[in-house]
Amino acid sequence: MSIESPSSTELSNEALTELVKQSIPKHVAIIMDGNGRWAQAQGKPRVLGHKAGVKAVRRAVSTAREMGVESLTLFAFSSENWRRPDKEVSLLMELFFTVLQRELKLLHKNGVRLNIIGDISRFSDRLQKQIATAMAKTADNNGLILNVAANYGGRWDIMQAAQTLARKVESGEMSSSQFTEEALSQHLSMQNQPEVDLMIRTGGDYRISNFILWQAAYAELVFADVLWPDFDEQSFKDAIAVFATRQRRFGLTGSQIETIQAER
Repeated sequence: MSIESPSSTELSNEALTELVKQSIPKHVAIIMDGNGRWAQAQGKPRVLGHKAGVKAVRRAVSTAREMGVESLTLFAFSSENWRRPDKEVSLLMELFFTVLQRELKLLHKNGVRLNIIGDISRFSDRLQKQIATAMAKTADNNGLILNVAANYGGRWDIMQAAQTLARKVESGEMSSSQFTEEALSQHLSMQNQPEVDLMIRTGGDYRISNFILWQAAYAELVFADVLWPDFDEQSFKDAIAVFATRQRRFGLTGSQIETIQAER
């Protein structure tokens, strides 16, 4: 199944364009799936698919900036990906290091603030140093925030936040009654950014794979058959167009939302 598109009988091109302009998600998260399958379909090693995926990342960052998205979060390497063959993991780590070096200057030039989320302690000292350098160099930029999830898992994120609060309770720094959803959310990754509005998964699978479980609680989900290396500017805009036609209710009824919108 491809990305669902708004019916042309329901919206004219002009109306759709205006709707999209008014409904740009503040925070978009993407599960970049399909690099390996893309390479295998062409009879190439899986690592070449990952390299092709880097070009798709560039396109996604450029499109997010163009569309006025505030935060873009990309699932680069999950905590479960360590189970892959050692050779592929090593190549992925080397590619991550190389891309950080190569792309840093352009990201900084375009005002992008890079933020690596996840447990980076398992990475090599060289890669950890490169991550720290890249984040420090772009820390004062005020454009798009680019979150790259590396050795990340949604359950890990919630657990590390809960453990931090538990230690505060044990030390007497806070009481158990202060252990609230709001307190927990302040200790999660991306705690100072908008919650995820739109989550996109490429590659044709219909699951979220332990990705930003808390932050995407009310996200609209769009699944695309296109493999990540083929995810281009139009694919991204199509997903945003789908988002623009959704009615987000946050537990309310459709009529309640319509009343609120009419009163604005």
